[in-house]
Amino acid sequence: MTVALRYAARSDVGLVRSNNQDSAYAGPHLLMVADGMGGHAGGDVASSLAVAAFAPLDGESHGPDDALDELESALEAARDEIIARSDADPDLAGMGTTVIAILRAGNKLAMVHLGDSRGYLFRDGVLTQVTTDHTFVQHLVDIGRITPEEAEHHPQRSVVMRVLGDFDPDVTPDLSVREARPGDRWLLCSDGLSGFVSADTIEETLAGIADVDACADRLVQLALRAGGGDNVTVVLADVIELDEVADGAGPSTAATVVGAAATTRHDPTSAADGPAARAASLAAAARATKGSAAAPAEATAPDDEADDAAPVTVAPDEHDDGVYEDDDTPVTRRRVPTAVLWVGAVVLVAAVVVLGFLFTRTQYFVAADDGEVVILRGLPQTLGPVELSSVVERSGTMIDDLNSAYLRERVEQTIHADSLDDARDLVTMLEEDTVEPEPSPTPTLTPTPTPTPTPTVVVPATDPNAVVGP
Repeated sequence: MTVALRYAARSDVGLVRSNNQDSAYAGPHLLMVADGMGGHAGGDVASSLAVAAFAPLDGESHGPDDALDELESALEAARDEIIARSDADPDLAGMGTTVIAILRAGNKLAMVHLGDSRGYLFRDGVLTQVTTDHTFVQHLVDIGRITPEEAEHHPQRSVVMRVLGDFDPDVTPDLSVREARPGDRWLLCSDGLSGFVSADTIEETLAGIADVDACADRLVQLALRAGGGDNVTVVLADVIELDEVADGAGPSTAATVVGAAATTRHDPTSAADGPAARAASLAAAARATKGSAAAPAEATAPDDEADDAAPVTVAPDEHDDGVYEDDDTPVTRRRVPTAVLWVGAVVLVAAVVVLGFLFTRTQYFVAADDGEVVILRGLPQTLGPVELSSVVERSGTMIDDLNSAYLRERVEQTIHADSLDDARDLVTMLEEDTVEPEPSPTPTLTPTPTPTPTPTVVVPATDPNAVVGP
C-alpha cells in the first residue's frame, strides 16, 4: 500500500492584530504550523525561521527509523538560527515560536510538538486532539484543578510553558510516530482557530466538507466570524491510497507556504469583504460618522463662502407687545450653584477612588520581588510614587533557580492570576520547574515488552497504532 497526502494551508492576520506572526508549510512529506511570539518585531521572524529550518525535510522521502531524528535535527537548526538572529539584532531578543510538524515517512507519520499549536486527527467521524498543550491551564487540568471545558475560557490559557526560542536552549519537545491510515484527516492549527472555534464545530466542519481547500477556507472563516482576535492558521491533510486514485487525479506535490514566511504575509484579512468583518467595518464607519457630526454645521461650507458671508441682523417682530400667555412664556435658564457642582465633583472622584481600591483588592499576579517569586495583590503599576500592589505571599523560590528561561522572562513581565488560588497554582508550577528532571533512557521506535516511555511523549491511548519515539 502506497499512501500520500492531499493537503491545503491557510493563514489570516485576523481582525485585531496588525501583523501575522503565524507561519505554515504544507508539502507531500511535511506539514507544519508555527505560531510566533515576542512582540511586533520578533514573532513573525521566529516562525519564519522555524519553517525555513523544517522545509528541506520535504525534499526527499524518509525512512520510519530516521523520521524522528530528522525532526529533532530541524528543531535544533531552527533554535540555532533564532539565537543567531537574536544575537545579531537586540530588538529581536526574547522571540520564540510554537512548533507542530508532521513528517511522512512511508506509511508512518512522525510528529514533533512544542507550545499550544494543536494537532487533531479526524478518523471514522470522530475528532481527537493528539497533542497536549504546553500551557499553564493544561497543567491545571492535569492536576484536577479545572476541567477541560473551564480551560477553554480560563484567563491564563495563553500562558505557554514550552516554546522554541532564544531563551531556553534545553526545552524538550513531544515526539511520536503514528500510522498513516487512508481515510484519516489531519488538522494542524494555531490557537487562533482552536481558541475561538469549539471542537464540536471543527469536527462538524471536517465531516461536512470533503475538499481540503474548501474545508481549510471554512475553518478560517469560522475563526474570523468568532471575532478573529488572533492570527489564524490551518494546515489540513487527507491521507489517501494512491492505488485507488484515478490517473491524473493524484494530489499536488507543490509546496504551500503561508503566513509570515510567505511573500503574501502583508495581505489584509480575507474577511475584509465577507460577513466576518462587518462588525469591524460598521465600527469604523460609526467612528467616521461621529467625527463628522461633531463638527459645527457652518464648518461644512467652503472657506471662501464663509469669508464672503455678511452678518445678518434680525429685526424685532412689530406684533410683539411684550405680553405672554402661560404657554408661551420665554424660557429662562437656571444656573446651578457653583458649590453644588464642586460637591458633585468631589463625590464622583471619591466614588471612583473607592471603586478602584475595591477592584485592586480582587486582582492578583505573580512577579519577582528582590529576585524571589512572589504573589502580589493589586495592579502591577504605579501612580506617581504610589505602588498599586503589595506582596501577599512569598514563595521562597528564587527566579534564577527556574530551569526555563522562558518562565523566568514571564515572571519578570508579571503573570496575571484570576484569584489567589490561581496565583498559588502558578507558583506551584514554577516551583516544579526548579526540580532537575531525572534522565531517562532513550526509547526506540519499535516497542519492546518492557518499554520505558519518555514522560513528555504524547501518544493517545485510543490509538493502537501509535509508537513512542525518542
